Amino acid sequence: MKKVFILIVAAVTFFTLISCSKDKNKELSGKTEIVFWHSFVASTIPALNELISKFEAAHPNIKLTAQYIPTGDALIQKLITAVQSGTAPDISWLHADYMEDLVDADAIYEMNHFIKGADGISDEELHKIYPALLQYSSWKGVLYSLPMEATDLALIYNKDMFREAGLDPERPPQTWEELKEYSAKLTLDKNNDGNFERIGFFIPNYPAAGPLGNWMVWQFLPYIWQAGGYVIAEDQSKVTFNEEPGVKALTLWKELYQSQKLNMFTNDYDIAFASQRLAMAMDGPWNLPRYEEIVKDFDYGFAFLPSGPEKRATVVGGEYLAIFKQSKNPDAAWKFLKWMISPEAQAEWSILSKYLPIRKDVVEIPKYKKYLEEHPHFKVFFEQMDYAQAQRPIDFGGLQIARHIAQALEESMLGNKDPKKALDEAAVKSNLLLKPKSQR
Repeated sequence: MKKVFILIVAAVTFFTLISCSKDKNKELSGKTEIVFWHSFVASTIPALNELISKFEAAHPNIKLTAQYIPTGDALIQKLITAVQSGTAPDISWLHADYMEDLVDADAIYEMNHFIKGADGISDEELHKIYPALLQYSSWKGVLYSLPMEATDLALIYNKDMFREAGLDPERPPQTWEELKEYSAKLTLDKNNDGNFERIGFFIPNYPAAGPLGNWMVWQFLPYIWQAGGYVIAEDQSKVTFNEEPGVKALTLWKELYQSQKLNMFTNDYDIAFASQRLAMAMDGPWNLPRYEEIVKDFDYGFAFLPSGPEKRATVVGGEYLAIFKQSKNPDAAWKFLKWMISPEAQAEWSILSKYLPIRKDVVEIPKYKKYLEEHPHFKVFFEQMDYAQAQRPIDFGGLQIARHIAQALEESMLGNKDPKKALDEAAVKSNLLLKPKSQR
């Protein structure tokens, strides 16, 4: 009886698999399937699914299959492994830092292969995309990807706490000095026991070797720029993050970090903000739906990042779509990229996902203009794109250089190393990376 049961189960399983296979083949009959790897967070998945439905409705002969891959080191490692094993996707979501490794592996197409093709786009249309995003989409001046969306960093703040501290809730901090002043006024030790029940401004400090090390560096970049500096020289001959502007930026971060005893505070800043244990933090537009869900009982707002000693600046970023040379249907993959960068698709995607559009002319679409007026929090991020700055290109060693900067931040804020010394040591290691691997 046991053998008969096993045979029955095996038979049922076999015919079920055949049935499922037939159903899938029927579904894909006459359609070209495109596999798309991405790392969108759970809150964005519904928006992504709706976007895909809109694309498939406009292109009934194409089936876009989205597959989630964890971001960070896991994604680039999986991509390289997939290329080596001949199992790369048609399209993948990338960070700019990945470009060097993928081009070195001859894994992705130059975009001009499609842009200059029969189904291409004009230079005029291409250059409606924010220049900073096109810079991040390139490696050594060659376009290897196209942006899917844009992001920047703004200041989120608790207006009720501002009122309680005697601060104008409609005037968030405008300068570094005001940021320090407001942070001190908003930090609260109710019992005078040396432990803060509330923190004024969150400064991130994630392990440099961990998956959030680059996220910490990304938040640090605007402060170098606000002080008038850059991470690297324009000719890429040396890194410059250890010069005076970088030292000023890290000195500010260290002062804020240590004066508020952030080593004893959670890194889950969004939860801390929602539970009213934190008055101000930096965040991006992707988290707007989350705040709408978790913040219910107090008044809050968004504002531009404060200006530094030299200028106002925020960091621009996003994710970029590349087409892999192993794709069996690269022209169909290109149809998705071409559709994705159109103003109409960008307007829909921005409204659905809360990411920023990659082109400013989206505001000319009446539906999107109305959306901005009805969503003032989101409008702050959109308007701040006028001050968004791109990282200067780093052709070689970009990922490792970001890791060295993260280590300097960690050692200075948490390890109490002098900011100048920490950055100088990171610069020595980084300068060794500014050549192709074959020349190091």
